[in-house]
Amino acid sequence: METMTKPPEKREGHLSLEGLHGTVKLPAASAHPWRQYLAFAGPAMLVSVGYMDPGNWSTDLSAGAGFRYGLLWIVGLSSLMAIFLQITAARLGVVTGKDLAQCCRDHAPRWTLWPNYLSCEVAIAACDLAEVLGSAVAIHLLFPRISLLTAVIITAFDVVLLLSLQRFGMRLIEALIVVLISTIGLCYFIEIFVLPQTTPHLLEMAHATVAPDLAGFFRSKDMVYIAIGIVGATVMPHNLYLHSALVQSRQLQKDEASVRLAIRYNTLDSVIALTVAFFVNAAILVLAAVVFFGKDSFTLHNGQVIQFSADADWIQVAYLTLTPLLGAGVASLLFALALLASGQSSTITGTLAGQVVMEGFMHWRIQPWVRRLMTRAAAITPAIILIAVRGNSGVNDLLNLSQFVLAIQLPLAMFPLLVFTSSRKMMGKHRNGWFLLVTGWGSAAIITALDIYGLPDALHDAMAVFVHH
Repeated sequence: METMTKPPEKREGHLSLEGLHGTVKLPAASAHPWRQYLAFAGPAMLVSVGYMDPGNWSTDLSAGAGFRYGLLWIVGLSSLMAIFLQITAARLGVVTGKDLAQCCRDHAPRWTLWPNYLSCEVAIAACDLAEVLGSAVAIHLLFPRISLLTAVIITAFDVVLLLSLQRFGMRLIEALIVVLISTIGLCYFIEIFVLPQTTPHLLEMAHATVAPDLAGFFRSKDMVYIAIGIVGATVMPHNLYLHSALVQSRQLQKDEASVRLAIRYNTLDSVIALTVAFFVNAAILVLAAVVFFGKDSFTLHNGQVIQFSADADWIQVAYLTLTPLLGAGVASLLFALALLASGQSSTITGTLAGQVVMEGFMHWRIQPWVRRLMTRAAAITPAIILIAVRGNSGVNDLLNLSQFVLAIQLPLAMFPLLVFTSSRKMMGKHRNGWFLLVTGWGSAAIITALDIYGLPDALHDAMAVFVHH
């Protein structure tokens, strides 16, 4: 087992996320299963934060407001595909001791190095764009006198918060994220199952999830576009790289029994964390359907009426989904804090993913704050252009577009991952069994087919984002 006492700077390879590598101790193999699980739990939760970021909020809100429960099955399917692919990514990191980027550099054809690396950087910038816009909307909600454009510029300075959090170590970051996710999830649970005015039609939801109208889906170009955005917001390419690195933050042993144990508990961690992410995303879609679908206004408790149109900027009125439970003031505050927190926590994972792909593919090492500023600069530019051209409208459109960009990048991460984890040479007896082979390659085929089918219309919609309607 490699330790962090003397980083091996002179060797050809290097440790993945060196500052965090092997920093979390594991209990003895004879310890109680619950202690074992708690020691391994965390990486998947950190990754799942990216599945509940402002990009997810925007696509889920658009889906519920525009198509009622019609895209609930896509949220379920994309979450299921994410579980299969994240399990596979964790398995790669545990067995090979390398992250996906390092494996691509060492084992993929040399000509794929630059396309794969650049596509990762585009994906990370697209994801960071979602965090920029989400955080800016949150700041604008918290401080209405601060314009959206000013709020976008303020987000450039979150690097101080990021670096101060990272100094406290991995476990604190993971714990903070669990608390934030739990708070949002609890509020939505109460609204769906307790409050009578926001209780959805459960049978209709179940039918839309297990027996969707596929003919109607493929006839609606808008539905396909939002569906691809949901997939991109859920199965994010850089998260596959990140998860394969994060599992190595545990002090993994290389004997057969320890590897089997690590695979088992990381699989359990992935299933639990991403199932929670599914319920949060499904709840956002369902409440958007209840509050916004087919309506042009929302009446607050004090009688104030808030107007919105069919193509409203849903992310800016999304706090109304919490209003029936909390009242407008508290709902706006909690939603803004949750949006800000999800944006900031996703920023942490985005920066870590950026370090993984840059060091793994290119063997370039730069300070995290420099890496952070580079990514943020790439993300802020389109946000400033959009707000300069269209004012405060169109934030949701740009958020949805950023998630589509993520979906387009996915095949370049999925196919190498599945090739490596299916290889006996690389994985030995821990290579993918028939179940992960079928579900993994099936997921890759579905996502790639959706990308190809939706690409022409998505390019048209991408141009329209920056043009006045």
